[in-house]
Amino acid sequence: MRLYGGAQYHRAMAEFRLVVGSIKCPPITREEIVNACGVEDIHDGTNYSRTACVIAVAKACDTFEPFLHQLSFRLLYILKRLSPISVFLLEKDGEHFSSHDVLVKRVQAAFNRFAESTEQSCRERCMEDLESTTRYVTWSLHNKNRAGLRHFLDSFVAPEQLCANTHTAHSAGLHEQSTGLNDSKQDRPKGELKSSHTSDSNPSGGVSETRLVDLLDNTLWNRRLAPSSERLVYALVHQIFHGIKEHFLVTTELKFNCFLLMPIVDKLAALLREDLESAFEDDLDSIFSVTELRHSLGQKKRELEIELKQMKRLKEKFTEINKKLNSLQVRQQA
Repeated sequence: MRLYGGAQYHRAMAEFRLVVGSIKCPPITREEIVNACGVEDIHDGTNYSRTACVIAVAKACDTFEPFLHQLSFRLLYILKRLSPISVFLLEKDGEHFSSHDVLVKRVQAAFNRFAESTEQSCRERCMEDLESTTRYVTWSLHNKNRAGLRHFLDSFVAPEQLCANTHTAHSAGLHEQSTGLNDSKQDRPKGELKSSHTSDSNPSGGVSETRLVDLLDNTLWNRRLAPSSERLVYALVHQIFHGIKEHFLVTTELKFNCFLLMPIVDKLAALLREDLESAFEDDLDSIFSVTELRHSLGQKKRELEIELKQMKRLKEKFTEINKKLNSLQVRQQA
C-alpha cells in the first residue's frame, strides 16, 4: 500500500503493537536461575522472588529495547518522507518550485532538523520509561497477571495436595479398621463422636503445616534447585515479563503520540516561520539565490551590450550602403 503521512504512521504503530504484543518470554535455563540467585547478606538460603526479578528485568530489557529503536527510526523515516511528498503534491496542483530551489532546500533542512531532534527527544523519554520499568520491580505494576499465576501454581500444587489427602484418608481408614468399623454411631457416646470428629479434622491441619514447612525448605532454607522451585521461578519470571510488556506497549505508544506526532501538528509551522524570519533578517541569500540571480542578470546585460554593439555596426553599414545607392542613383539620372 502506498501510504504516507498519518496513515503510514498509524500502520507502523499497529505493527509495533502486534509484534511486541505477541512476544513470549524467552526460555530460561537452570544455569540462569542458579547464577541469578546470588548471595544473601544475612543467611545462606535463596530468595527466589529476587531471582525471578533479576532474570525478568534482564530479559525484558534485552528483548524490548531493539524494538523501541526500530520503531523510532521507522517513524523518523516516515516523517522525513513528508517533505518531498508535499512538494510533489503542490506541483501536481499547479504550484511550481523550479525557480525556488534554495527556498525549498531551506524549508526541507529546517524540517529534517526538527524531525530528528523531536525523534531523539521522544526516544530518550521512552528509554527512560523502559529503564525505570526494568530497573526496579513494582509489584502493583508488574503483577498484572495474577489469575494466570494462581492457575499455574495450582496446577503443580494440586497433585501434591491430592497425594497428601490420599495418604491422610488411607491412614484414617486403617485406624477405623483397627478400632472396629462395625460399631454403629448411635451406640457411641457424644463425647466419643466429638473426639472422633476432632481427630478427623486434625490431620488436614497437620498436612497444611507440613506442606508449608516443605515449601520453605524447598524455596528458602537450602540452595538446591528443586523442580518446584524451578517452576515457581518460571511462573514469576513470566508474570513479571508480561507486566513489563504491557506497560512498555502502553507508555511507548503514548509517548510517541504525545511527543513525536503532536509537535508536528502544534510546533512545526511556528518553527518554520521563525527560521525563515531569522534568515530574512540575517542573510537573504540563504533563502533566495540573490547572488546567483545578480550574476545571471549581469551576464545577460553583458550579452545584450555586445548584441547592441553588433546592431550599431550593422546599422552603420546599412547607412553607408544606403548613401552609396542614393549617390549612384543621382548620377544615373544626371
